[in-house]
Amino acid sequence: MYHSVADPTDDPYRVTVSPDRLAAQLRWLRRRGLRGVSMRHLLDACARGQEENLVGLTFDDGYQDFVDQALPLLRRHDCSATLFVLPGRLDGDNAWDPLGPRKPLLGADGIRHAAESGVEIASHGLTHVDLTTADDEVLRREVAGSRAALTGLTGTEVRGFCYPYGHVDQRVIAAVRDAGYRYACAISPGPLAGVLALPRVHIGQRDTAARLRLKLWTNRLRHRALDRPAVAG
Repeated sequence: MYHSVADPTDDPYRVTVSPDRLAAQLRWLRRRGLRGVSMRHLLDACARGQEENLVGLTFDDGYQDFVDQALPLLRRHDCSATLFVLPGRLDGDNAWDPLGPRKPLLGADGIRHAAESGVEIASHGLTHVDLTTADDEVLRREVAGSRAALTGLTGTEVRGFCYPYGHVDQRVIAAVRDAGYRYACAISPGPLAGVLALPRVHIGQRDTAARLRLKLWTNRLRHRALDRPAVAG
């Protein structure tokens, strides 16, 4: 679970990695025979029993720095990813974060460029609100409305959803299922874990080789316990 790829100096939420750190993390994966792929690729491979050595990489929020910084590094290391974007904030910024710098978000052209480069485009809702506190109309608009908007923008089926802030409950899962999504990513959904609430591993600036080894090991243990596809990124 990545977010922004930029200078991490002013980062109160610890969700920014520098381009150099991302490059080192991708090299670390590749040296171990692992390849970062989109969630769509990973789940299709799981259905065929061919998921070995694949790691799902996800980037939340759809920052402009994904195209400027992350995408060239993914290409260099023969990796891909899923980019969860906010079609209700095209060319906007991360206004939902009260602390830290304003960071520009991708517009329609940037999202299309990422899609044309082999990145899976998926939904993070329309505007990044906590869906567990939203009323039914807002929930429908954020979930189903964002899928319709992205389908129109990219011209392709939008399979995936990512819960803002990682917050999820049964009502929200039901809305995601009813909107036609094939999978959804959370953070630590606990007993709700499943294809519509996939757990992920946070990756940040502090994740050097030793911490990545530990996260890979603990994620594999969790994968065995859940008997579901391991999702890192």
